[in-house]
Amino acid sequence: MNLSFWRGKRVFLTGHTGFKGSWLSQILIDAGATLTGYALEPPSDRDLFYLSDLEANMNSHIGDIRNREQFMDVFESAEPEIVIHMAAQPIVRESYKNPTYTYETNVMGTVNLLECIRLAAHPVKSVLNVTTDKVYHNKEWSWGYRETDQLGGYDPYSNSKSCSELITNSYKSSFLTNQGVVVSTARAGNVIGGGDFAEARIVPDCVRAAMIGEPIIVRNPHSTRPYQHVLEPLFAYLLIAQKQYENGSFAGSYNVGPEDKDCVTTGHLVDLFCETWGNGLTWVNQSDGGPHEANFLKLDCSLVKATFGWQPKLNVQQAVALTVDWTKAYLDHKNVKNVMIQQINDYTRL
Repeated sequence: MNLSFWRGKRVFLTGHTGFKGSWLSQILIDAGATLTGYALEPPSDRDLFYLSDLEANMNSHIGDIRNREQFMDVFESAEPEIVIHMAAQPIVRESYKNPTYTYETNVMGTVNLLECIRLAAHPVKSVLNVTTDKVYHNKEWSWGYRETDQLGGYDPYSNSKSCSELITNSYKSSFLTNQGVVVSTARAGNVIGGGDFAEARIVPDCVRAAMIGEPIIVRNPHSTRPYQHVLEPLFAYLLIAQKQYENGSFAGSYNVGPEDKDCVTTGHLVDLFCETWGNGLTWVNQSDGGPHEANFLKLDCSLVKATFGWQPKLNVQQAVALTVDWTKAYLDHKNVKNVMIQQINDYTRL
């Protein structure tokens, strides 16, 4: 991974105001990219995007990816060489509450982006569509899913991301390859890290409970997930986008997840959080009778390792520790942008 590659590159990032998008924006800004972002307004002024003052150092555009006309205007003005697509409705439980919005955003949002790329006056060279580990037809088996396994997510979020994969492949085959555009998808596991305030996610739930000194409510402590620190997949995304920019033969679909030993139960993750946080923090098992979610999910990441030499750098304990460090700095009213930059710099030196 050579971050100097990104200096001066015109990069278009959808979903830049989100949790992962904010971290990726900071990496690209520090690397010297000419960054344009398109995303919804963050829900509150405490969100990571605003806390890190990212807007001052990039071309940030607030808009809905479903609004094709506005989206295409912004895209054309940016004239990107590289596109990373992360805008999404990303919450499983929310997709049950509002499936139409989820499909409109995750399916037609992808179509709108690919139409921008297909019709662009200034050709795009490298495109990465970020989906999810939940695109696979989950059979609850004990080994990791490979990129060749059957797609078909169960819930509206997972299913809409499966659709996004299929749409990307269709545009790639029908239009983009012939136009010289190199396209890949990345299927990442569950990410954790400082600055995630989303509802119905386990680590933000842990943070909210710790902040008010109450036990953490855990809905399903026995579910197994591929937990990883947010910097792990982000640097993998950049590596894929860079390498396929340099050599189009790298186009494909890639799983990005932790080592098998770091695919842990939610209960174990919360134990680590409580131990790291201290102050007698505890949790309780309290199912709320919510909708179906997969119990066991793991990725086989052999392909991205063999193709690019990528390896996870952080284990799950280190991922939790970095999350707690960022959160305590936030609660102590420290400059979290500096904490963010320091964690990025420390990661690149590992």
